[in-house]
This record gives sequence, C-alpha cells and structure tokens, in this order.
Amino acid sequence: MGAGVETPVELQRPCPAGRAPALELRLLGPLVLSRGGTPVALPASRKVRALLAYLALASQPVPRSQLCDLFWDVPDDPRGELRWCLSKLRILLDEPGRQRVLTRGDAIGLDLSDCGVDAIAVAKAGREGFVALAPERLEALAALFASEFLEGLELERCPVFAGWLTAQRRRFRGCHVALLEHLARRTESDGSGYLEQWLELAPFDLGAHDLLLREFARRGQIREGDQHLAAAARLFQSEELDCAPLRAAWSRARAEREAPCERCTISVGPEARPGQPDAPSASRRASIAVMPFLEQGAAGDGGGLGDMLAHDVITRLAKLRSLFIIAQGTVFTLHDRRIGAEQAGRLLNVDYVVGGSVRRSGKRLTVAVELSETRNARILWADTLDHTLDDAFLVLDEIGNRIVASAASEIETSERNRAILKPPNSLDAWEAHHRGLWHMYRFTPADNAQARHFFERAVRLDPTFARAHAGLSFTHFQSAFQGWEPREQQADRAFEAAGQSLLVDDRDPAAHWAMGRALWLRNQHDQSIAELEQAIGLSPNFAQGHYALAFVHSQGGDASIAVSSADHSRQLSPFDPMLFAMFGARAMALARLGRFAEAAEWSLRAAARPNAHAQIMAIAAYCLALAGRLNEARDYLAAIHRSLPQYGIEDFLTAMRFTPDGERLFRESARRVGGA
Repeated sequence: MGAGVETPVELQRPCPAGRAPALELRLLGPLVLSRGGTPVALPASRKVRALLAYLALASQPVPRSQLCDLFWDVPDDPRGELRWCLSKLRILLDEPGRQRVLTRGDAIGLDLSDCGVDAIAVAKAGREGFVALAPERLEALAALFASEFLEGLELERCPVFAGWLTAQRRRFRGCHVALLEHLARRTESDGSGYLEQWLELAPFDLGAHDLLLREFARRGQIREGDQHLAAAARLFQSEELDCAPLRAAWSRARAEREAPCERCTISVGPEARPGQPDAPSASRRASIAVMPFLEQGAAGDGGGLGDMLAHDVITRLAKLRSLFIIAQGTVFTLHDRRIGAEQAGRLLNVDYVVGGSVRRSGKRLTVAVELSETRNARILWADTLDHTLDDAFLVLDEIGNRIVASAASEIETSERNRAILKPPNSLDAWEAHHRGLWHMYRFTPADNAQARHFFERAVRLDPTFARAHAGLSFTHFQSAFQGWEPREQQADRAFEAAGQSLLVDDRDPAAHWAMGRALWLRNQHDQSIAELEQAIGLSPNFAQGHYALAFVHSQGGDASIAVSSADHSRQLSPFDPMLFAMFGARAMALARLGRFAEAAEWSLRAAARPNAHAQIMAIAAYCLALAGRLNEARDYLAAIHRSLPQYGIEDFLTAMRFTPDGERLFRESARRVGGA
C-alpha cells in the first residue's frame, strides 16, 4: 500500500461469528477506540492517532521507511520518533498473550482480526455490493457515519499523509452516499429522511434530484416540485453547471403522473441517465469519466503529469470505441473546481470513474489509480505503478497502456456479470452483447450457440452496434475452428458478420479483428495480417488484436513476431478470458523456432486454464512430445479422447493453418506419441 496514494481499503479478517470484538475502532468521524464499550483514552500526539488509523486500513505490513516519509518532514531522527509512536500503540492495543502491533522484518502491521473497525465493515460491504444487502443491514452501515473520515485529524507539514487522508475521505463519502441512495430508493414511499441526507452530501447528484422530483409528482405536490426545481437550478447555475437535465427530469416526472397507465416509472441509476441526451436503449453504452490525476506536492496550476496522463487515458479509451467517454473539457473543469472523482461521477451520472494521483520523487514516478462503480462506490480495480523516470513520455505511455487495458477489461467483466443476472427478454442491445460474451468465453458448443443467440438479439435491437456483429462473427469462427459445424459454411458466415461490423464502424478495432480472423479461416493469410495490424493501429491497447496477430503468425507467419505479440497481449490484459489462447499461440511459435522445452512449458500453462478447449490440450500434447516428455503428452491425448474419441493429428492440422515446415514438425510430434 503506497504512502499517500489512493489505494483500495483492504479488509482485515472479520471477528468470529457470535463473538463480541475485543476492541472497537471508529474511523468514520473523530477517532475513537473502545474496549468493552468504554472509550480508551488516546495519546495526545496526533501522529500516534494518525499512525493507528493508517495501519488499521493497510492491506499488508508497511515498511518503516514509508511510514517515516508519511509522517515526518525530515526530522533529526524519524525512525526514533516512529519507535516512540509504536510504543504508544502497543500500550493501546496489545494485551497479555495478545500482540496486535506486529513487526515483520523492517515492516509494521496491525493484527485486528478480533477487533471491529467501522470503516472496514463499510468497505467490505461495498466490495460485496450494497445492492444485495437487506435494508436493515444498509441502515446499520449508514448509522456508522458519525461525520467525515478521521474528522479533525489533519497533520501539518505532512503532505503525503494529507493526500492519503483526502483520498480516504472521498472514498468513504462515496460509500456513505451509495448507502443513502440504496436506502432512499428502497424506502422512497415511507417518508424517510434518507433522500434528504443523500442530497445534503451530494447536492449535484442528478439521480437524487430525479428521485425527489418524481416523489413530488407522485404525491401531486406540483408547487413543491416547482420550488425544488427552481432552487436546484439556482444551485447548479451558481457553479456554472447545466440545469437542463433537472428540467427534463421534472418534465418526465409530471408526464409519468399524468399518464400512469401508459408509462412505467423508471428509476434513475446506471441504466437511466438524466443529464445525458435521450437515446434509444438499444444504442446505450457503458459510460466512464477519467478525472485528472492529483499531483502530490505540485503547485496546482495544471498542465503537469497528472493532466497529461488523464488526457492520454481518455484518448486511448476513446480509440477502443466500446464506451461512452466524457470529454476532457468537462472533467478538467470539474477538477479545477476541486470536485473529486466520486462526486464527479455522480454529477455526470456515468457508470464508472477512473481517478488517482501522481507523485514525483527525484527520478521516480508513482501513479496510484483506481476504477470504481459510481452508484455502488465499489472499487473494481486499483493499482500502484512505480517507475524510474528516465523518459517521462515513455513512462507515461507504459502507464497509460496498463490503465486503459485494465479498466477496459474490468468494465467488460462487470458488464458481463451484470447482464447474466437479468431476465433474457429484458436485455437491451448492450446487455445482450455482454450476455453473449459471457457464453462465448465458455468455449463449448452449447454456450457458443447461446452466445450466437444473444449477439443476434443485439444486432436486431441495434443494427449499428459494430461489436455485436463482431461477436456474432466470432461464434461462427469458433464453430468452424472447433469443427462443431461445417467449416466452409461457418467461415462464410464469420466473414459476412465481420463485413457487417466494418460497414457499421470501420474505425472500431473489433471489426477489423473479426475480419482478420474470418480471412484467416479462408486461408487468406496476408489479408488477415493486414486487418489485424489495422485493428491494433486503430487502438494500440486492443489486447485481442495483439493476440489474434500472435495466433496467425504462430502458424503461418513470423514466429518471432508471434512471441512478442503474445507477450504484449498478456501485458495489456493479464486476466483475459483468452489467456489460454495467448499461451497456446506462444507455445506454437516457440515450437516452430525449435525452442521445444520452452514451448512445452507454455503449452502446459495454456492447458491449465479453466476454459481451455481440445485444440489447446492438443497443443500441450504435441509440444510436450517435441520436448521428449512423451508420458505427459500421452496423458493429454488421453484427456482429449475422453470427450473426442476420434481426435487425431488430422483434426489438429485441419483446425490450424501451418506452413509446410510447421505441419511436418507437428506430424513428427504426433508420430512420437502414436497419434499419427
């Protein structure tokens, strides 16, 4: 956990069920430590109390040097002062036979597994999802917020701690708002005060205003609604914000009241967007805002590394063409007004927000970044990237690659998981597409058929949805490649669907990716390479494009390019559902290069992935045979034959597109294990 950067709150182990916590630590308000319900007197030193809070939320032991940088502005003896602070913590926390202040080498940590920490309880619930919690649990969590996180615990001349404190306050404020929103939506008709608390904490949240205006309309309180609209409009105008979405929300609310039988009430959330232009649900895309990265220790005039990085990430995400990206001018304006990522996400009513901080120390650049869901305040991904700053532009390029690829992958996973939980007949085009992706990555005939069904639904709902056409092309590709349906017929259909994707949007890298794979099926190697290179030319962060280029080169092109492309695709998307295929392409390329021992190891990694299919198992069998590991090779062939008794080298070579030398190599491999 980096000092002074916005890192996710990791959770200590919970207390055993039914057992009262030995200690209770309250961080959501003024710092309070209690034993048996009785407050414990805390040391007068603010740094001791700040150290207690910081270590309580640390995900792992923190190096002493990091703690010294965090709390001391070049004192005469920072380690001596740290030892003194730790001695005070031991008096507070340790008991006979129970040591809670722990040292591991040169690092310090707290073991609070038998203690209750309010912030950890909230963070754990947020991580699991507030939407699944009962109202009683939501109310209990909301009641934990006495005031802002660590109220009154600012430290002078500790800029790194100040950055950490600001980040945590924003995070837990976002959790508080999310809890109040869930409570307000579930109890909107019982006169509760959760909506008023929500608006007090987030006065520019369009979702809160929309819900209140609909409540006024439902009760027939038109005058009160007009008054609220006028007051809210003045508030927005005072901050030079557009109040047109407020007026549109009030118009919708009144129209719903006047025609209750013709229209159903639509709740505001990630799928309904006051503040964004009305558009058919079929054309909806997930939305994201990328906020400028806070520069710790900078003068704050803007234009520095934090702004450069945000601009780069916005540009790269836009090139993927799969998300609705808030324009740079908007997010930079909000940032200039000291509006943090969580608040900006609600103001803009986007699904996801990327935020973080940049810290430059000598020759090192540390970037802390996180991707969160706006409405649930749930962190989907976070990381701390630390680089030597030899060349600022190259470093920012590498960091930008990592942020964009990770954010895109996590959003796609989140959208797939959300779509799979909805009734199939209720899906819009975006959701049907992601439901198709969920099935597509299972790589079974039944799932492939289901994926095709959902992609076809997506293109019926929105014929201009390029990625849905590309997904449909992929299902036909799989049927041909796996031999599930007649190859030539499926190759033609893959080509046709890819062509539709290109017609719809020839700037979408996924369209060129689909066409490149379809052309490979037709044995048009050079044209396939050209399309795949076009895909990564349009979006250098498109991991699937780099993988597909590795796949094609691994059999009929430059094997060295295949290795580097496979490596790059993995670096861009280290948890990709196609990771087995990236490993497999690398293994085939290494085999063609004569590096049989390496090929065997990478093929084993491919076969070990949970969604590896028969062709991947065959790569493992034949690469192991080339490496002389014949018994292991026969085991993999036997595993294939349990589901495909007739599978042999001809099936493998029919699926692939090897050069004559490559074909001879793998035939020799099959002969060694008796599979020729």
